[in-house]
Amino acid sequence: MGRKFFAKHLLTAASLMLPVAAMAQDIDGGDTAWIMTSTALVLFMTIPGLSLFYGGLVRVRNVLSVLMQCFSITCVATLVWLICGYSLAFSEGNGFVGGFSNVLFANVMEETVAGSIPESLFALFQLTFAVITPALIFGGFAERVKYSGVMLFSVLWLLLVYAPITHWVWAEGGWLFERGLLDFAGGTVVHITAGVASLVCAVVLGTRTGFGKTPMPPHNMTMTVTGAGMLWVGWFGFNGGSALAADGNASMAMLVTHISAAAGSISWVMMEKIKYGKPSVLGIVTGMVAGLGTITPASGFVGPGGALVIGLVAGVVCFYATQYIKNGLGIDDSLDVFPVHGVGGMLGTFLAGIFASASLGVFSGQGYADGVNMSGQVMVQVIGIISTAVYTGVLTFIILKIVTVVTGMRVSEEEERTGLDIVLHDERGYDM
Repeated sequence: MGRKFFAKHLLTAASLMLPVAAMAQDIDGGDTAWIMTSTALVLFMTIPGLSLFYGGLVRVRNVLSVLMQCFSITCVATLVWLICGYSLAFSEGNGFVGGFSNVLFANVMEETVAGSIPESLFALFQLTFAVITPALIFGGFAERVKYSGVMLFSVLWLLLVYAPITHWVWAEGGWLFERGLLDFAGGTVVHITAGVASLVCAVVLGTRTGFGKTPMPPHNMTMTVTGAGMLWVGWFGFNGGSALAADGNASMAMLVTHISAAAGSISWVMMEKIKYGKPSVLGIVTGMVAGLGTITPASGFVGPGGALVIGLVAGVVCFYATQYIKNGLGIDDSLDVFPVHGVGGMLGTFLAGIFASASLGVFSGQGYADGVNMSGQVMVQVIGIISTAVYTGVLTFIILKIVTVVTGMRVSEEEERTGLDIVLHDERGYDM
């Protein structure tokens, strides 16, 4: 396994994401230090990055509820990952889900390794991905859900959706892993799952009271831009850390991540300028997130030229997806999770199959595995996109129905008008 696997497949994080003690070798201090740093950066993306980004986008009476949900999901996801989430995602099992050999991190010792880093660090790094994914989801139905419902939903969703799909894509033996799906840092595992889940939730739970009739502008764009800056910085750990080593693959992943974020921002505000006559601050930070989310699955496979194209395309496609979801379909995906993360994840996963080719000149990535061509790889990418989206959609719908019966999911209209900060937490975000 390990390096022998690289000779058969691409040199990717996906092919390293298997914490197997049998791969035992000396722990590399440089690699370990980099993944420790990356772990902190990815956690920084959720608290405070995503918290502030989402918090500024909602109305003033709901800002604390958003911060509370991000913080609470971080705590709950940590416990779920410890108890059995990590085991279901990465321990030996079948093609669809892992087993129970790592329950409560059993067999995760100081001396066990994953590649060239301690397995305990690998488990912690992956934990930060499990934290941010359900936190992304609730942006799709913010300002109208119960705290207890969000917590129960997050637990069930992590166990029934996130852990199995992580196993499919990143664990040795996972059926998409064995097919050779290219997903370097979470296009399917994080962005498609979060985007599709948020869309299902937004449709099932319905729109906010007054949606489409009452203006619902962000209450604090300064907070949102601050959070966006933190997300951009944290994404270096998200994508660069997914190399699981301090090497050229990690540095290239960081470079293309930065290029795509910048290109996504510029193309989004260009669309706003053409359509509305003025670029917006909200537009430039949303374009940045679109560029980051779209490059994520391709970040370990493409070159700088490919990243430029991916970022530019992401800004345009996600801009029009946002317009269509809200204005065309009338779906209240409150903070644009599906059109930015879901559509971006699908687009990036698809384009990874194209720009990984070694035959595209300055746009090329590092090439395919022996015996694989572009059409074959693109088909694998499409299979990964469809299977992830369908499974996530169906299971999310079922989980929603369960949570609705057990705790309820949506607050009453009167509670929504009062504001979740007072109704759910008896506090105010601002007391002047």
